[in-house]
Amino acid sequence: MTSTHRTRSGVAAVALASAFGSLAFAQRATPKAPTAADWTALARLPDFNGVWETGGGGGGARAGGAAATADPAAGTRGAAAPAAARRGGPGRGGGPSLTAEYAAKRAALLANNPEDNQTANCLPPGMPGIMGQPYPMEFLLTPGQVTILIEAYNQIRHIYTDGRKLPEDPDPTFHGTSVGRWEGDTLVVDTVGFSPSTQIANGVPHGDKMRILERFRLADPDTMTIETTITDPDALTIPYTTSRTLRRHRDWTLAEYICEENNRNSVDQSGKARINLAPPQQK
Repeated sequence: MTSTHRTRSGVAAVALASAFGSLAFAQRATPKAPTAADWTALARLPDFNGVWETGGGGGGARAGGAAATADPAAGTRGAAAPAAARRGGPGRGGGPSLTAEYAAKRAALLANNPEDNQTANCLPPGMPGIMGQPYPMEFLLTPGQVTILIEAYNQIRHIYTDGRKLPEDPDPTFHGTSVGRWEGDTLVVDTVGFSPSTQIANGVPHGDKMRILERFRLADPDTMTIETTITDPDALTIPYTTSRTLRRHRDWTLAEYICEENNRNSVDQSGKARINLAPPQQK
């Protein structure tokens, strides 16, 4: 009996592992090797390659020069986009319009934990907040994929343009799963599947069905506009739309961003801010 039981348990474990393996496989697609035709088609797309910066300064390094002096652990970390770049709500004039349930959740969150202990303790804001950080980001276009290297928190976003569909049951991650398509000169990106640690906006949690639609296009060779529309039937009464403008810096490279190094603006478990004013240790 013991031997039979173990055998059946082993079979059940294999079946369970196989089921999870199938689910994991369903969430991913195997990219094909790019052909010469793929590279030729890529050359006809708008040129997004290079380092771009949204407003508010940043830590990017100019070619042949030092990185900017902004301290990644200082108050600029986790900052929102400039007010002039934000729109949404009724008539696109304010912040997100919340359902009564999520307005109450937001009030409770801010009352119990007024400090942003996530980014202060070096967890990235995730989507959509990571795209509004006041640090540069680099776009890389390759066949079937757009890769965004984000200096803040050393983050990477993958936008798949190889024709795959959005996953029906996505893994919840900080950046979600992004699938893009080209509509003329505009890159249209759908993203689903977000970690509960991410927020729609400052202090605004999201529901399980949040979806983010982004539209990237060049206004001129060195200016990119990004329009972001968030839909969430649980949290929002209407879609929330924001827009921002990025400038290309052709002589910049990304600087290294190690949030944990010399982090002086942490927040404790109760939400109370802590500032370390001790001089850095001399080597």
